[in-house]
Amino acid sequence: MNYKRPKADVVIIGLGWSGSTMAEELTRAGLNVVAIERGAWRDTTTSFPTTRDPDELSGSVRKDILQAPVTETYTVRNKADQTALPLRRYHNLTLGNNVGGAGTHWAGASWRWQSFDHQPYTRVMERYGAKQLVDGLILQDWGVTYDDLEPFYDRFEKIAGTSGTAGVINGVKQPGGNPFEGSRTSPYPTPALERTRANLLFSEAATRLGYHPFPVPSAMIGAPYTNALGLNLAPCTYCGYCQLYGCGNWSKSSPNICILPVLMQRPNFTVVTESEVIRINTTPDKKMATGVTFVDSNGDIGEQPADIVITATFTLDNTRLLLLSGISTPYDFASGQGVVGRAFTFQTLSWGFMFFENEYLNPFMNTGALATQIDDFNGDNFDHTGLGFIGGAGIQSLCNQGLPIGMAGLVPEGSPQWGKGWKQAFQKGYQNYAQIQGQGTNFAHREQFLDLDPTYKDRFGQPLLRITFDYNENDRRSGRFVRDKCVEIAREMGAKQVWGDSFPDQPYSGYRPWDSSHVQGGVVMGEDPKTSVQNRYQQNWDIPNLFVIGASSFPNNAGYNPTVAVGATTLWTAKAIREMYLKNPGPLVRV
Repeated sequence: MNYKRPKADVVIIGLGWSGSTMAEELTRAGLNVVAIERGAWRDTTTSFPTTRDPDELSGSVRKDILQAPVTETYTVRNKADQTALPLRRYHNLTLGNNVGGAGTHWAGASWRWQSFDHQPYTRVMERYGAKQLVDGLILQDWGVTYDDLEPFYDRFEKIAGTSGTAGVINGVKQPGGNPFEGSRTSPYPTPALERTRANLLFSEAATRLGYHPFPVPSAMIGAPYTNALGLNLAPCTYCGYCQLYGCGNWSKSSPNICILPVLMQRPNFTVVTESEVIRINTTPDKKMATGVTFVDSNGDIGEQPADIVITATFTLDNTRLLLLSGISTPYDFASGQGVVGRAFTFQTLSWGFMFFENEYLNPFMNTGALATQIDDFNGDNFDHTGLGFIGGAGIQSLCNQGLPIGMAGLVPEGSPQWGKGWKQAFQKGYQNYAQIQGQGTNFAHREQFLDLDPTYKDRFGQPLLRITFDYNENDRRSGRFVRDKCVEIAREMGAKQVWGDSFPDQPYSGYRPWDSSHVQGGVVMGEDPKTSVQNRYQQNWDIPNLFVIGASSFPNNAGYNPTVAVGATTLWTAKAIREMYLKNPGPLVRV
């Protein structure tokens, strides 16, 4: 059966962090907003009650909270001359499958990106010139700067109740914070989390080496807090069930606890769950969007007309939806022309692993983002002259794992593989294992892109998205550099066994353990329609009433998690819609 819903002022596709943030802003402005979400409804009190113990088997192992590959997946290849194959098992891209999206189960690292990250082309050209760039690298500015976004970073942190220690306030460096961060107008809303034993060992070692450690800003609430929307959040209890779990204690910022309780009370907001948008509808001349077509939980096809269409899904799904809808020009690898699917980036991870002797690190007391970091080698915080690469990584003592099943394989080298000896090794290894992560930048490359797969289709008969990605030479050089820094700090910490790894030294695989889920780009924002899909307000260059929000807008990946940058750019775009577009519908930037 086909049916048509009443017309709305705005339809939002996806109700994760970006979709819920946008919906709150626009409903508060008086607009009638309908959100369409592929996943089911999740309520903090009933879906994640504190009266039920978290279950590592169903959460971390079976990944019950994630979108299953059978629902939708992607095909992957490393090079354009290869045949892509679908990811048929759970993989490194941890997609949400509920209202709240991945914001429900995320680990919670809550970073403002640095000034360099928003203007990498300008900064690299000013400091080094084109000679610093590896052949084929795509480097471009966003069209919006850190200073433009600072008020929106501040607003999002106050919605989320972010915990941390400020490093620079109104241009003045603060003790204990990140001296490399962009200047802030106010401190973090809640104090930084307590440090673990591994964090303290890292901090002491990094300080001895002349680096500048600080607590990682976190979604885990540092103290009782009432957020900017009047919702009460509780302090974290360090239970360790954060990543791949919802928080029933109201202690991890998520759309479910920070926005939706307010949003759902508004009569001008409606959410349609368990319904997947399969197309953005447009006028025959492709100059205006008219709404969306979706398939509901009964298999019926619905249409939601709207004056403004906002797509706020996962990075890859934003790109796929534009390709399926025939909006803007797809990127053509052979010619280098086109924009949709261009400037796709991942994350460059490097590691230092270690075992101590007779320590008591107590890893069961952790959170998803309990870490101490140095930014001395992140972004452009150090001189790259002669190194042959740009970018770097935030290097952190990451204490986000302590669950017994996941730790079972972590025993010192040379340990027995079974029986009593293995049990003793596991008991000792559990208290003595630690890790240092280098979460690195990734810059787009001509050979990294997204398009529609010519062979594989989804359950609705539509092509899957095809990922063509492998690490480029810039990634390999930066990854090795960061790996060596991780190992240097691990040895300074006094570990008995130390070894390192740089993921770019091997071809990308969606199944590799320890890998990132942070993908960016494909529908990037910018200043030139020839190299970007949208302008600086995340407004489509070709269709002015279409806005695509989220990490798909970012032309490069920083050495950080993207969530707070997504929140800031969403709030930036919401203000542009309220104060500019509604007063004069049409392009907000003319070229």
